[in-house]
Amino acid sequence: MRGMKHVILTFVAVLALPATAQEYDPRPTDSLPDTAALSALILDRDLIYFDDGTSRYSADGSYTWTYSQANGGGIWEGSHTITDNIVCITFATGMERCDMFVTSGDRLTLLTADGDRYPIREIRVP
Repeated sequence: MRGMKHVILTFVAVLALPATAQEYDPRPTDSLPDTAALSALILDRDLIYFDDGTSRYSADGSYTWTYSQANGGGIWEGSHTITDNIVCITFATGMERCDMFVTSGDRLTLLTADGDRYPIREIRVP
């Protein structure tokens, strides 16, 4: 039983670690921006996705996700950190998520650890 407890605790600890680039599975044609380049692309701008949802990563570390009206509207709030091309968000609810940003051709694209790709339709500077 003691050995099983150790295995379970180790498994839980690994799940809590931020995902690495390999786990996001970027395509060979994707470019991986570093922290400075990614910060210049996303901070204090509205990133508008093809479903009309909008994310905003503020320079002060705050984060908002605004659902499109077609998806019921609403806002999720939290805070973010950027390390290389990985952005980790801690929502006000306590839920955490890390995503990778890549440039694919001339488009910025968000990759999730689950393997989903969300291209950004428009980047707006307010």
